[in-house]
Amino acid sequence: MSDELWRDLTEVFRTSLDNEDLTLAETTTADDVEGWDSITHVLIMVAVEKKFRVKFTAAEIQRLENVGQLAALIRSKRGGV
Repeated sequence: MSDELWRDLTEVFRTSLDNEDLTLAETTTADDVEGWDSITHVLIMVAVEKKFRVKFTAAEIQRLENVGQLAALIRSKRGGV
């Protein structure tokens, strides 16, 4: 994963969760992060779509198991960037 993608993704999560100290790992899930509930999840997905100029289907979002899979999905939708 590119450092730029990971940096930008981390910034989206930090802003959405109002937590500047948040550190993401590829295995991070909502269970690992205080404040990441269903409402915040929707806000995160919208912010990710806006930041990376991609669109996710509901099925794609439902299949995601962790932040690493989200990053891979972003990368695939951006042509491997």
